[in-house]
Amino acid sequence: MKIVTLAENTALSPELVSEHGLSLYVETPKHKLLFDVGASPAFVANARKLNVDLTAVDLAIISHGHNDHGGGLKAFMEINPAAKIYVHPKAFIKHYASRPDGKVVEIGLDEELQKDERIVLTGDRFVIDEELELIGNVQGDLFIPSGNRVLLMARNGQLVEDDFAHEQNLIIKTAAKTYLIAGCAHRGIINIINHIKPLLDRPIDCIIGGYHLYNKAADSNEDPEIVRQIAEYLRELGATCYTCHCTGLEPYKQLRAVLGEKMQYLATGSVLVI
Repeated sequence: MKIVTLAENTALSPELVSEHGLSLYVETPKHKLLFDVGASPAFVANARKLNVDLTAVDLAIISHGHNDHGGGLKAFMEINPAAKIYVHPKAFIKHYASRPDGKVVEIGLDEELQKDERIVLTGDRFVIDEELELIGNVQGDLFIPSGNRVLLMARNGQLVEDDFAHEQNLIIKTAAKTYLIAGCAHRGIINIINHIKPLLDRPIDCIIGGYHLYNKAADSNEDPEIVRQIAEYLRELGATCYTCHCTGLEPYKQLRAVLGEKMQYLATGSVLVI
C-alpha cells in the first residue's frame, strides 16, 4: 500500500505548500482514494508536484465536519467529476470553534456541497466493499483531547460542545495487513482503537493520522503524562504508527521517545510504501 501526504501542517520541501490541515492520497490493491482534502486547494498543487493524478481517484473520504479536513472538497469535485465522496450525515451540520479572545468562528464544511449526487452519506458503521470500511460514533472516555472543549456544534438553535458523532475512521483490510486511518481522533485515539478492535477478526497492524494532542487555538499541548500513557498503550498494541497534523510536534517527540521507530511523522510530501 502507498500513502502520499498531500497536505499537512509541515512540509518536507519549500516547494510544497503546508497548511493546518490534512490530506492523504492512498493506493490500495483495489482503490486510489483520498482521505480528507485539506483546508484549501493547496493539496491540488502539491499533488501535481508529487505526481499524484487526482483525476484517477475513485473515491474520497471526509473524516469529519471541520474545514481543515474538508475545505478543499469543492476544488477536488471540480477536478474529479466521477469519484464518490463518503461523508457522515452529521458532518454537514454547522461546527464552530471558540477562540482565546472569546470570538466564535465557523469551521464547518460547505453545506451546499451535500446536494451533489456524488456525496454518499455514511453511518456509524458503513462498509464500502470487502477492503474498505468506515466506523464512526466511537464510544469511550479515555483521554478525550482537552482541545475538544473549544469545539462546538449547533443543536436545537444553540451552540453546545461537539460530540464528534460525525467523525469517521477508515479501516483498510488487505491480504496481509489491517490499517486504521484517523483524521483527528477527536474521540480519543485509544477509544477509537478499543471501539474498532472487537469489530475485526485480526489485529490492527498500522495506525495513521492525527491524535489531537495539540490545541492550535490556544497554542498548547496535551498534558505530557497523558501523552505518555497513550504512548504506553500504543507500545503494548504493537502496531506501527504514523502521525501528523493535530498531534503536534512536541507530543510527537514524546510519543517517539516511548515508541522509537514504531512512531513516525508524516509531513506534506511524505511517501510511504507499507
